[in-house]
Amino acid sequence: MSGEKDLQQLLKSMKPEHNSGDYVFCKTDSLKDIDLKEVEMFFKEKEAITLILKKEVADKLKLDYSILMSWITLTVHSSLEAVGLTAAFSKALSEHEISCNVVAAFYHDHIFVNKKDTDKAMQILSSFSN
Repeated sequence: MSGEKDLQQLLKSMKPEHNSGDYVFCKTDSLKDIDLKEVEMFFKEKEAITLILKKEVADKLKLDYSILMSWITLTVHSSLEAVGLTAAFSKALSEHEISCNVVAAFYHDHIFVNKKDTDKAMQILSSFSN
């Protein structure tokens, strides 16, 4: 199943869901001593490996981070070829001065916002389906 491509349908049915917990972005040079079961997401870049994980895991591993984030999942199954979804919600969030970091996975888009902005971000994202 390839997911929804129609922007209006995506916006109406994206149904944001807040994942409980505090999440952080960290970097490491190696995954050697890291249990991947404790990592939510990771991405290898030229400079380092970016890890997205719960704050308590980062603390246990003694990894540095700069901001506590909330993780919001858009529960609609969006196509990797969908056009405009990220632009629409990031524009709406930016109009309220909310920064967002987006990860597109196979089934869903995942948005990370500053923990202090969680409620407002959920309100803005939910307004698309009204």
